[in-house]
Amino acid sequence: MKYTTLPNTKIKVSKICLGTMTFGEQNSEKDGHEQLDFAIDRGVNFVDTAEMYSVPGRKETQGSTEKIIGSWIAKGNRDKIILATKVAGPSRGLRYIREDLGFSRRAITEALENSLKRLQTDYVDLYQLHWPERKTNCFGVKNYTYDANEKYQENFNEVVQILNNFIKQGKIRYYGLSNETPYGILRYLEEAKNTNSPQPITIQNPYNLLNRTFEIGNAEISIKKNIGLLAYSPLAFGILSGKFLDGKRHKNSRVELFPQMARYNNLEVNNAVIKYAKIAKKYHLSFAQMSLAFVNQQPFVTSNIIGATNLNQLQENIESINIHLSDDIIHEIESVFVSQPNPAP
Repeated sequence: MKYTTLPNTKIKVSKICLGTMTFGEQNSEKDGHEQLDFAIDRGVNFVDTAEMYSVPGRKETQGSTEKIIGSWIAKGNRDKIILATKVAGPSRGLRYIREDLGFSRRAITEALENSLKRLQTDYVDLYQLHWPERKTNCFGVKNYTYDANEKYQENFNEVVQILNNFIKQGKIRYYGLSNETPYGILRYLEEAKNTNSPQPITIQNPYNLLNRTFEIGNAEISIKKNIGLLAYSPLAFGILSGKFLDGKRHKNSRVELFPQMARYNNLEVNNAVIKYAKIAKKYHLSFAQMSLAFVNQQPFVTSNIIGATNLNQLQENIESINIHLSDDIIHEIESVFVSQPNPAP
C-alpha cells in the first residue's frame, strides 16, 4: 500500500480508501466485516461512510452502513482505521432522516450524535458536509443555473463555527466538504481564515475517466490551498471495469439494480468506454486497474475511494495501487478525453 497524509495534519492514510455505501443494501453485515478485514490486511486504513448510506437512500436502510461498521468497530477495531462520515444536506427525498436537513447547529448536532452511536465510537477523524445547502450543479448537473427565488441564506461562517466547536469537544478531528464547487470551497476557506478557525482539509467529489469536471476549477484550488480530493465513483458504478462491454445484463450490478441512478448511461459514455478499454488491452492492463491507477496518480488526489460487492473485486481494486501508468498510456488517455470530455458529469 502507498500512504499520504490528510492535508494540514499528521494523519497517515492509505492512498486507497474503502468506500462502504453497499453495506446494508448489496452487502450484508457479514460481507461488510469481511471487506473491512480484507482491506485492513492489505494496508488500507481509511474508511468512508455517511449517515444516509446505504445507497440508494431508503428509509428502510438509512444508517445501516454505519451500523455495520459500528459492529465491526465494537470488536476492538477502532484504532485500525481513520474513519470518515458525512452529514446529509437538504433533500426532499430524505426527510425520513430528520425534518431539518440543513446545516443548522441543531441539525448537525443531531446528525453527528446519531452517527457516533451507530458507529459505536466517541469520535470520527473526518466529518464531511455531504452536499451544499444551496442549489448548485452536482450529481450529474453539468451547468449552474441561477434561481432568483432560492431561499437559501449564506451561513458559511456559522457552519465553520459549529464544526470548530465539535473539534474542540473532541467529537471530530477535522472536517471536509463533498460535492462542492470552487465558490463553496473558497467561501469556507475565507470564513475559516476570518475567524481563525480550522479550515476544511478535504473535498469528496466524483472523479474518473468519464467525469473529470473537478479539473476545471477545483483542482487548482485543491493544490494551491492544500485541500485534498477524496475521489468517489472512480469506476463510474463499475462501467470502467469493462464488465458491461459484453452486452450482457449483470443482475447484481448497481446499474441494473438501481436504474434511477443513470449518470453513466448514455451513448457518449459507451463510446468513450470502448476507447479506454482498448488502451488497457493494448498495454495488457486490467481495465479496472488502469482506470483506478489514473485517479491514483493525480497530484490533487489524497485518496481514491473504491467500493466492491465481493472480495475478488476488492482485491483487484486495492492492487491498482501497484500500477503506474506510463507517459505513453497517459497520452492515449488524454487523446480520448479531448475527443469526448466529461460525458458523465
